[in-house]
Amino acid sequence: MPHPGPHAMLPSTDHDEAARMEFVFSFKEHVTHDIAPGAKPIFEHRVEPEIERELGRAPKNRHEVHRSIKHDPYWQMSGSLSRLYQELKQEVGEAIAYRRHEELSDRARTIRAKAKHTTLRLDPSLPIPRYQSAVDIHLMPGSYYTERADDDVTAGAIYDPGVYMFAMGSMGPYNEDMGLSVIKWIKQHRPDFKPKRILDMGCAVGHCTLPYTAAFPDAELHAIDVGAPVLRYAQARAESLGHAIHFSQQNAEATDFPDASFDLIVSHILLHETSHKALYTIMRECHRLLNSGGIVLHGDVPFFNQKADPFTAFTRDWSTHYNSEPFWGTLHDMDLHEPAEQAGFAADKVILDNSAASAVPWMVYGATR
Repeated sequence: MPHPGPHAMLPSTDHDEAARMEFVFSFKEHVTHDIAPGAKPIFEHRVEPEIERELGRAPKNRHEVHRSIKHDPYWQMSGSLSRLYQELKQEVGEAIAYRRHEELSDRARTIRAKAKHTTLRLDPSLPIPRYQSAVDIHLMPGSYYTERADDDVTAGAIYDPGVYMFAMGSMGPYNEDMGLSVIKWIKQHRPDFKPKRILDMGCAVGHCTLPYTAAFPDAELHAIDVGAPVLRYAQARAESLGHAIHFSQQNAEATDFPDASFDLIVSHILLHETSHKALYTIMRECHRLLNSGGIVLHGDVPFFNQKADPFTAFTRDWSTHYNSEPFWGTLHDMDLHEPAEQAGFAADKVILDNSAASAVPWMVYGATR
């Protein structure tokens, strides 16, 4: 197993903890590369003929595939192992973070007290939106916001190495692939664009926030999230790595920044963890905050309905049903031009690009002004 990039907040592991992480990493590789691909021939030779006999035609969409294949024993086995991997990953991460929660909280406090590059502003009265509080997103215990102790950072300590294990290292040692991908998109499509102020919405532990300090060294960078534990972790992590970022606890639907505050607004896998209503609200807030000539770009999971066959679309929709990400599939059924245009962006300024160059395929969605 390759190892995540070192920094002051990354939880240390003893021999047994490291061995469990190695097992979970290898287990994910085995399920992903050796077991999950077997579902396609099962579908083609067993499930699809059953659908055709029942409906008198081939399945039209992922929903018809799901209704039938969920009863097939091979899919049940494959899907259960995928779910088991997610649960194991979270259990291992919890055990490591909980055992060191006092040490990590003390470390974050010390780094924050001596911070020269970063700032942190928290709002204990901030309401947690229901799309976060109703489910544990991607089975993460307590999601991003649960406070377990004073100055808690355990949500960040679980999430940080957990993302690395989930992606099997494909997002880079610091899990910053999506941030780099959005930056690459900007450099390719707007090579002369030099934002003075940047906002990262839903930054979590700052994986994708940090690359913007190198890409745009003269810009003032702000990052927000609803979760105080991930923000404490993010601030200490960024400070230890020498990045200048202002973190604050805010909801992307309604921030306290003045109108036209930013030249560039970004997010990375935020949208599919919100809701249908919130997406419209977030785009309206982006329109309010974006300066003339600015760009808003949301990097998220790529659309799978436009060109994918029903079976492939079904496999990409797994997280909707089995990974506590209920808005995942709905987002892919939406016409994303509508939220942007209703927010006030001109129709010819709306961006929807599934071809972002990345180790992992991402969709870039947003608008210019």
